[in-house]
Amino acid sequence: MKKSAKIALGVFVGILVIAVLGLLWKTKQEAYNLLHSPEAEHKHPEETPADYNLEFEDVTVVNPDGMTLVGWFVPSQNGAVVIMQHGYKSTRKEMLNEAEMMHRHGYGALITSVRAHDYSEGDFISLGVYEMDDMQAWYDYLISREDIDPDKIGILGNSYGGMLSIQYAAQNEDIKAVVANSAFSSMSDTVATSVEHFTGLPEFPFVPLIVFWAETDNGVKMEEIDATKWIPLISPRPVFLMQGGADTVVSPSSGQILYDAANEPKELWFDPELGHVDFDTERAGEYETRVAAFFDQYLLGE
Repeated sequence: MKKSAKIALGVFVGILVIAVLGLLWKTKQEAYNLLHSPEAEHKHPEETPADYNLEFEDVTVVNPDGMTLVGWFVPSQNGAVVIMQHGYKSTRKEMLNEAEMMHRHGYGALITSVRAHDYSEGDFISLGVYEMDDMQAWYDYLISREDIDPDKIGILGNSYGGMLSIQYAAQNEDIKAVVANSAFSSMSDTVATSVEHFTGLPEFPFVPLIVFWAETDNGVKMEEIDATKWIPLISPRPVFLMQGGADTVVSPSSGQILYDAANEPKELWFDPELGHVDFDTERAGEYETRVAAFFDQYLLGE
């Protein structure tokens, strides 16, 4: 081999090694960023229930890991309360529209935040593994109140919050009704869509490596994050699912996948024109009618 060819080959190999190392570093960093949210970087709500003319209380609970979690409680007029959980790296503000809507129908709202979100402490997002302890802490707080009926508690979650709501309701039979808007069905079904949305990176070759780092460095096993395993356990309590066909955060097939896995009673509202968690804004009137009727039927027996 000529000297010039050897030099060219060496340069090529060097560039290839640098590219591979860069790819490994980039995907490892993205995996870390997806599962971590340093407290100094948490998003904070720009509005409170007062901006929606709602009376409310600032409330806190401490989870089993000693982290303080923040929430808002909007009093109930009929004894029924809906726990409301926002989405991934979002804030309680996301649920204020729903809280105001349900208040007009007599319901109270416990607008919750889990670890590593909002003003809640923590920086590790385990995608449901440890967040179930947070949800339980909120439930324990709610049933300690004398102004609510513990037999009239429902839950409503958006996106990641929808997945958490499904998972928690599967574990707690005292959650009487579940609404999940644009919920993750499972990480295996939606990881490519979600990673591309949150990182801007294409599926190949980045997604498989990000999943690898997430599992090896952070102990999160993607096959364990699967709402299709939890949702059948909610029956005979009802589930109302919503999914937009233009969703770019979770796979548009997530709603149907969850619906097929659920047992009766169940309902799916699929709108091919809607994006992620668009129902309460783009279909506001129908959203209010259907969600209020769902909770009226299953929490109030109307």
